[in-house]
Amino acid sequence: MQENDHKLQQAEGGTEQISDNTKTPLEESPISEPNESDAAVAENTEETKTENSAPPESKDEADKASTKDESNEAIDEIDESNAEDAEDADNEKRHYIPMLDYHAMSIENLVGELQRLVKNEKVQAIHKHVSSIKYEFDQKFQEFLEHKKEEFVSKGGNEIDFRYNSVAKRQFNEVYSDYREKRDHYYKQLEQNLKSNLQNRLHIIEQLKGLIDVEEDINTTYKNFKELQENWKNAGPVPRSSYNDVWRTYHHHMEIFYDFLHLNRELRDLDFKHNLEEKQKLVERAEALADEPDLGKAFRELQTLHKIWKEDIGPVAKEQREEIWERFSNATKAMHQRRQEHFQELEKVYEKNLEKKQEIIADIAKIAGSVADNHRGIQQQIKEVEALRDSFFKAGKVPQKVNEETWGSFKEVVRKFNRNKNAFYKNQKKEQHNNLEKKRELLELAVSLKDSDDWATVTPQMKRIQSDWKKIGHVPRKYSDKIWHEFKNACNHYFDRLHAEKNDAHKEEYENFEKKNSCLERLKAFQLSGDKKKDLAAIKEFLDEWKQYGRIPYNKKHINGKFNKIIDALFKKVGVSKQESELLKYGNKVQELAKTEDNRAIGNERVFIRRKINDSKSEIRQLENNLQFFSDDSEDNPLVKEVINNINKQKEALQTWKEKLKKLNILENKLNREAEEDGSSEEE
Repeated sequence: MQENDHKLQQAEGGTEQISDNTKTPLEESPISEPNESDAAVAENTEETKTENSAPPESKDEADKASTKDESNEAIDEIDESNAEDAEDADNEKRHYIPMLDYHAMSIENLVGELQRLVKNEKVQAIHKHVSSIKYEFDQKFQEFLEHKKEEFVSKGGNEIDFRYNSVAKRQFNEVYSDYREKRDHYYKQLEQNLKSNLQNRLHIIEQLKGLIDVEEDINTTYKNFKELQENWKNAGPVPRSSYNDVWRTYHHHMEIFYDFLHLNRELRDLDFKHNLEEKQKLVERAEALADEPDLGKAFRELQTLHKIWKEDIGPVAKEQREEIWERFSNATKAMHQRRQEHFQELEKVYEKNLEKKQEIIADIAKIAGSVADNHRGIQQQIKEVEALRDSFFKAGKVPQKVNEETWGSFKEVVRKFNRNKNAFYKNQKKEQHNNLEKKRELLELAVSLKDSDDWATVTPQMKRIQSDWKKIGHVPRKYSDKIWHEFKNACNHYFDRLHAEKNDAHKEEYENFEKKNSCLERLKAFQLSGDKKKDLAAIKEFLDEWKQYGRIPYNKKHINGKFNKIIDALFKKVGVSKQESELLKYGNKVQELAKTEDNRAIGNERVFIRRKINDSKSEIRQLENNLQFFSDDSEDNPLVKEVINNINKQKEALQTWKEKLKKLNILENKLNREAEEDGSSEEE
């Protein structure tokens, strides 16, 4: 009895690790209620029916058949699983290894999981796990290999030359080969042991049959019977194909022996009573499983209860056999019904998973049917397809009947996308080779011009070459870096020479900048004396000095603004109007123009001033028109004041521009006079 409790505790302790999303192997191998084997039936008599075969007498024939069919299905499920476990006690460990969602795993993770199982678990306990892993690995690797082959062909390779060395595939083959070697060695030894144990058990049955023909003291015979029972318990596992038959035969002859014990009813009744008590405990445990929320745990315990019922407990009295078996059978049938309902719920989940996967397949098909016509767009679509692939693998299992079809549809739409994507890049490669030829022509031209000294002619040409280069698309990657570096070096060589030449030409400009910067620093330190005449003279000296210095680098022009800002502030302090200060500063510019004697520059300046004069007049007219919208008594209105102020400012600016134009005219007349005088001298 203690041994039976220990078995139940083992069943309860291990089943908690069963994965909820997997069916136990019991479901995959439906079994039937234990019926007597042909051999047992031949030896049985009408008086010694087994407790398993006792039919209920209170129902009609239709109910009997229906009830028995349901009971058979439930009991068969238990018996077949126990037969599998009985072949090897360690085989039960398969129930404690979770069946993971291998479909959602990557190739690398599948290899890692296979390595873990083969290294840490018993080889006989992982057959279904390894088979599932191998199936998923083969499917995923084949898809991966086809993708690589399409890429190889799209790049111009010949399909018969395609080779791919996969580290993951090599590792998988090594681990799987190790598994097969361990498995074959294990089953070779197991087969020998099973056959030997079967012969030993059949011999025990023969000895049990012979007990009723021996003429000896009944107590001695009973003692021999108990020894045979103990030998039977220790006889070891037998082939699962013989398990149920050999046990039924053994129980059949046990019942015959108990009937033989009618000569010593006291011994027989004592055993019957003990067996009844033990079976009643099993029935109570089986009935209590209806309240066990963990279905996997409940089923494993029920399986253990059936094993104890069959292997460890003998028969009960004839009048009680049918009743006690009926209770045990009904509890088993209730558990079977719960499992069937559970699997029906799982099927509903699988159907929802199927809908998700079909939506994902449709999304990939939509992308595959409208592949982008540019690299950026295709790269974005590749990311979208990869995300959809991950979602597909994580969507869960689908009904077994459509698994292959769903997987095939998925692979086909992914292949279609890859084919269309590769077709785009194949066509693009032709375009890239054309681009390569164009860039080579530009490179040759750049190399031929890089040492030229004809700056005026070659510089625009080199800039055009650079612009044309940017307009040409991509070239094949293996040529891209090399041709770009050659082109860049040729251009840099030319422009470095050009900049060196300009730096020499601009040397004087930088010297002027240094002089102006020195003048600016002294101007910053200048302090007014309070004598207006003296201060004006000092300020004009700064202006005269500033105008003596010629051109400065373009990127240093900001220094002029700093100088003018300080000059304006000083003029304001000594009481010189803004207009006067503007004209004084403009005198510097006029003198610079006089030095250059550049008629074109003077003409451009004249056009600029006239445009400013016209702009000021237009602004004054617009402001005066706006002023007419206000009444005469609105002079205190802030808007009116603002408009009047703007008109006054524009009039002052207009007067300043007119004065500047006057100075420019004087300069131009002076230059013209000098030119005429020079002409007269030459004639004389």
